[in-house]
Amino acid sequence: MSVAPPIEALLFDFDGVLIESEASGNRHLADYLTDAGHPTSPEQAMAQFMGLSGADFTGAVERWIGRPLPDDFRAARHAEDERCLAEGIAEVAGAAAFVRSLPAELPRAVVSSSRVRWIRTHLQHLGLLESFGDHLYSGAEHVARGKPAPDLYWYGAARLGVPIEHCAVIEDSPVGATGAVASGAYVIGLVAASHCAPDHAERLRAIGVDAIARDYDEVAALLTRLRSGGEWEAQQSIG
Repeated sequence: MSVAPPIEALLFDFDGVLIESEASGNRHLADYLTDAGHPTSPEQAMAQFMGLSGADFTGAVERWIGRPLPDDFRAARHAEDERCLAEGIAEVAGAAAFVRSLPAELPRAVVSSSRVRWIRTHLQHLGLLESFGDHLYSGAEHVARGKPAPDLYWYGAARLGVPIEHCAVIEDSPVGATGAVASGAYVIGLVAASHCAPDHAERLRAIGVDAIARDYDEVAALLTRLRSGGEWEAQQSIG
């Protein structure tokens, strides 16, 4: 575990960090591609596409199947997204309690490859929208280069008014971790969601994350150890 400057803000990835959407989304994508004649397992979908957005995502899919996207691809993805927006997606275990436990004065933002409508709607389902306010930032909407570029983390830190070196980023995907490490933030690789295979922590360590947390109890304990100067810590035990 590396030594970090005083942590003054938190930057949260969203899918796979706050909600269990990586598992469900990649299952749907794998089923779609398989039905379209390109056999793909959920594990392969996660390995190839997790954390990507916009042109990076569609380009990765086209490279995987070796052809342009099928004509109904976007319609199928849109229909699945709308279903999820209407029904909601479960939180990553402990996520909501952790966010609610944070000191009110601690700056925090969501920095996600997903679009703001997706982030905002699911935060509303979880009762967490007020915890982040307007600090919801999308790699598809707010920066020219999404993850794995570091731009979105820099953007989120700038909007919070905190130097990136004093931000901790919570990331789950290799794509996101790559950008977060390159940004200069202190990076926590979270392997709490259901899509994280037994070797997921080692994949994130190989990218260079500063620490691994297997659940939100470990995130809370880690951030408490990082306190100094303007000290802060989680205000309650996370169950």
